Amino acid sequence: MPVSVSVSPSAAPSRRADAIVYLTIGSCALALWWLCAHFAARLPVFAPWDFSFVEFLGCWLAAWWYARGLMLTPAAERPGLFRHVAFFAGLAVIYAVLETRFEYLAEHQFFFNRIQHVAMHHVGPLLIALAWPGAVLTRGMPEPLQKLVGHPLLRAPIRVLQQPVLAPFLFSGTFFLWLIPAIHFRAMIDPRIYALMNWSMVAEGLLFWTLVLDPRPAPPARASFGARAALSVAVMFPQIIGGAMVTFNPRDLYTFYNLCGRIYPNLGAHYDQSVGGLVIWIPPAMMSIVALLLVLNTLRKDDERRAAELGEPVGPVIDASQWTGMR
Repeated sequence: MPVSVSVSPSAAPSRRADAIVYLTIGSCALALWWLCAHFAARLPVFAPWDFSFVEFLGCWLAAWWYARGLMLTPAAERPGLFRHVAFFAGLAVIYAVLETRFEYLAEHQFFFNRIQHVAMHHVGPLLIALAWPGAVLTRGMPEPLQKLVGHPLLRAPIRVLQQPVLAPFLFSGTFFLWLIPAIHFRAMIDPRIYALMNWSMVAEGLLFWTLVLDPRPAPPARASFGARAALSVAVMFPQIIGGAMVTFNPRDLYTFYNLCGRIYPNLGAHYDQSVGGLVIWIPPAMMSIVALLLVLNTLRKDDERRAAELGEPVGPVIDASQWTGMR
């Protein structure tokens, strides 16, 4: 669905300002790439360990496009402060586990790897979806990219992937696909598959949580509020079962970490695996409960809006005579 864009021209950044920002982001990307290639061990903890142009540019360009989109948005249409904070917090979570020294920890300790995936698949995308940044981001993008984002050839596969029946299977399936020991081992030793694993986690997380946390009624939302509440709960049970299977499995399932060397070797393989299983189990289940409460709150707001439009009383009306017998 094309995004209707109304622009505040007085606040529009100049082409010169755009060029300066793009040049700065590009220069920082090249500088970090060179530093990571030659002096990775000497860089501070907030610098990338294994630099990726896609991850670095994806996060920083999204941040700029959102800020630029806010400048172009008329004051009356700007989202509230909470949504700004949610967007940048979600982006920061994803960036922190991919383009900082945390990446090194995730490559050398299973439970850190699980924290990374929960952040990429659950926490970061949920916060970004809660911000509902699509209209603002689109305003801030260059015009050719705006047309690409609205093109039917791009939107058609997204509609398929966000079908309410298919979405929970893709969401849970993507998460657990990379936990199959043989696939996990291959992904950890092959940089191309490792990158694909990370990108798929972020992409599927965004697809699922934007479906569930859509603030609009259906239509135009792809699922009713009841269906979205059900989806929030449905994905909780695979997380619980899968997490328990990893936590209580007596075998060492993920031998890659024995070969590469663990950050904390004294913890032992089984302890590392058990803690990782708890990370799979508990935080994602809690995120499902949070999402359910957010969906119910959105439903409440929609009911209040409809009641206000019809001139009906807002909120529950209690008739005391129903339980006191008095008129």
